Amino acid sequence: MSSAKQVISNAFESSASDRLARFITQQGITGREVIPLTPDASTRKYYRIGWNKRTAVAAVYQEPFDPEFHPYLDVTRLFLESDIPVPEIYAVDGNAGIIVQEDLGDEQLFHVYENEPDEKCDEYKEQAIGLIAKIQSASAKAYEMNSIASRLAFDEAKLSWELDFFFDHYFGSLRGENLRHAEVAEVKAELNDIAAELAAAPRVLCHRDYHASNLMIDNKKQLRVVDHQDARMGPASYDLVSFLLDRQPCPPSLAELRGHRLFFLEQRRLLGLSPIDPDDFALEFRLMTIQRGLKATGTFSYQTAVCGRGAVYQHFIQPTLEIVLQAAEWLERFPTLRRMLKERIN
Repeated sequence: MSSAKQVISNAFESSASDRLARFITQQGITGREVIPLTPDASTRKYYRIGWNKRTAVAAVYQEPFDPEFHPYLDVTRLFLESDIPVPEIYAVDGNAGIIVQEDLGDEQLFHVYENEPDEKCDEYKEQAIGLIAKIQSASAKAYEMNSIASRLAFDEAKLSWELDFFFDHYFGSLRGENLRHAEVAEVKAELNDIAAELAAAPRVLCHRDYHASNLMIDNKKQLRVVDHQDARMGPASYDLVSFLLDRQPCPPSLAELRGHRLFFLEQRRLLGLSPIDPDDFALEFRLMTIQRGLKATGTFSYQTAVCGRGAVYQHFIQPTLEIVLQAAEWLERFPTLRRMLKERIN
């Protein structure tokens, strides 16, 4: 991190802790420890605080906000009304930039993957996949409530921006490559095709960052959804691809992915959602795997090369590109992208 960024970060941290201290005093809370928490790549500061004979988590934002138009509060209202298990909101102070919410503890789903037997992991995976279908079943309510999520979408402009971010930071910031103009034109045309095809897919409500770090195990051993403020409308495969393929150490088997896809489609059917042909969904899933994987690689490259966080993110790049290549090979499309990835993976 540059010295200027460090100064800004330190100033925000000092401001956040000062504002939280004033808020706690105004609430009449005394003698309770304030514990800083460290969420992944967040622009917010989180603290565990005492709250009505229990603990809560306080999110402190960089600036004041209007609670009526705040994405996290808006999507939380939508999810709670749709019976999607997100943390309850205890208090909001928009002027201070503070939201106090239910404390779900510290056990993220990926801890279960590390510590529990395969049978228990599979149970939680099925729960998590069922929750994706439940989020999609809230699509109509999102429009009915005029939620912020209903007014945002993975349209062609958004998907293309994410792919451009990958191109700039993987080939540029991370690898420092000067590619031939003809090669750039060829791969950019393929990336544009990916964005256009996915943007044309029917849209449902998506969490947008649905992976094992954003699913918590509460004290009743139930899954709870967090980090949902960026929800928007997008392809039905989006969250499933994110959940099954984000930050994986190696490509999963095709049979395993097919089983999860079929289970997901059955969960949608049980909720009364419109049927999707399994073969059509498999094609969309592969295309979404390429887009989402490249988008994630762009993030990992940026965090490594620009933000100096390679120790956290760099080891995800190679397996993510292998997953992208696997999907592109299966589709037998995007020859320039496939060649470029093969050359760099090998």
